Amino acid sequence: MITAETAERLKLAIRSIPDFPKPGVLFRDITPVLQSPELFRQVIDAFTDIYEGRKINVVAAIESRGFIFAAPVSLRLNAGFVPLRKSGKLPYMTYKVHYSLEYALEAMEMHVDALKPGQRVLLMDDLLATGGTAQAACRLIQQAGGIVESIAFFIELSDLKGREKLHGYEVISLVQFP
Repeated sequence: MITAETAERLKLAIRSIPDFPKPGVLFRDITPVLQSPELFRQVIDAFTDIYEGRKINVVAAIESRGFIFAAPVSLRLNAGFVPLRKSGKLPYMTYKVHYSLEYALEAMEMHVDALKPGQRVLLMDDLLATGGTAQAACRLIQQAGGIVESIAFFIELSDLKGREKLHGYEVISLVQFP
């Protein structure tokens, strides 16, 4: 994990933008963290420290900001990387799951050969809000025969109770906001 001091430095670097992408939403912008090699490295180091030594075969990531964290973590863990994409973005045969967001029905896909049955998967994304997207990603991984070992987020918006939707899974977040 990260120290309380590092977590506070990361929180201070995350920019809060009110009313984006729509009124009433407080957007958590991670680009200042990504612009700082020191802070970005601390995030990757923290995830690596948590999962090093565990039998993770594959790191799967939710499009698109999950890719930013999952790709370097997969390299550090000597694990494969699997992108989970919005429908229609992958060129080969896919597994697909449908899920609901606030006002829309979405679909997420993964190549059918991305996982071997029984592989242990670390699922990563940048932010946990309501948990619906992560829950759909878990279903997709399981549809392919993978085992969700853990779910990791850089940021968790705890008031939205997304962790509750992921009951039964290990959920780890580095930085929490109410």
